[in-house]
Amino acid sequence: MRRHDSPLSLENHDAYAAWREAKLARYPSAIEQLIVEVNDPRRLSDAEYGAVLERCERANMAIYVGRTGDDPDKDIPRLLGERFGLHRLDHNPGADDDAITAVKIQTDALHRGYIPYTDRPIAWHTDGYYNAPKRQINAFILHCVHAAAEGGDNGLIDPEMVYLRLRDRDPAHIRALMEAEAMSIPPNVVDGAELRPVSTGPVFSQGARGRLHMRYTDRRRNIDWYDDSATTAAVTALREVLEAEDMPVFRARLQPGWGVICNNVLHSRTRFTNGDRDSKRLFYRARYYDRIEGT
Repeated sequence: MRRHDSPLSLENHDAYAAWREAKLARYPSAIEQLIVEVNDPRRLSDAEYGAVLERCERANMAIYVGRTGDDPDKDIPRLLGERFGLHRLDHNPGADDDAITAVKIQTDALHRGYIPYTDRPIAWHTDGYYNAPKRQINAFILHCVHAAAEGGDNGLIDPEMVYLRLRDRDPAHIRALMEAEAMSIPPNVVDGAELRPVSTGPVFSQGARGRLHMRYTDRRRNIDWYDDSATTAAVTALREVLEAEDMPVFRARLQPGWGVICNNVLHSRTRFTNGDRDSKRLFYRARYYDRIEGT
C-alpha cells in the first residue's frame, strides 16, 4: 500500500475515517471475545485456526486456551507460530539457543538486572522496542507452562486503539510520534562493553503490509525523548490515553497450556509470587520479525 493511500496518512482523512469506523464496529467489548478453546496448539484444526485468526484480525491478538497443561515442549509455541506464518524468530540475548525465551526468575549473569527475569511488575511496552529497524518485532507468542502462585497477570492493549484515540485527540501527536528521532533507548553497556548500540526511531510507523507498527516503553528512566514541545505534548497525551479508564484493556491470568498470539500488542505484567510451590512461574516467549499471516 502506498503511504498516501494508507489510513495512517495524516493527509488521507477519508481513508482514516473508513478504517476507524470498521475497526470500532468489530472491536471486542470483553476479553471473552478474544478467547479460543483449542485441543493442542501444535496441531490446530481448521476451525480452531480460523477462530484464532478472526480474533487477530479484529484486535491484533487472541488468547488460546489449550489442553497441553504444563507440558514444557517448546514445539507448542513454535508450531503454533508456523501455522500463522511466523517463522523468523528474534535471537535476542536472553533467549535460549532455539530463539525461544524461558521467561522465569533467573539470577545468572546473562539475565540478572533485566526485569522480565524477576518477580517485579513490568509497565506497558511492546516487545523489541530497543531493536534496530531491521530487527523490528511484528508479532510474539507468550505461552504459559507454569503460573505463579499469586499474581503475574498480563494486561493487553491493541496499538491500533491507542493510535485511534490519540489521533482523534490531536493528529499533531501522531505526527510527532512518527518522527524518526522521537524515542531513543541509550546503549546497553556492561562492564565497559557495549552490548547494544543506541536505538532511535519513531513510536508509530507504517510496518509490514502497510499496517501500523508501534514501538514503545513506559519506562521513565534510561529513555530519551526528542526534545521539543510537540514530542513532550504527544508523550504526555499518549500516557493519558493508556491510563484512561475507558481504554480497552484486556487483563488475563494465563494458566498452564494457555497463551497469547498477537501482532506485538502493548502488554504489561503484575508482580508475582512463586511461594513454596515446586512449579515456579515459567512462560515461553517467541518473538518474530513476521506479522501474523492474513492480518
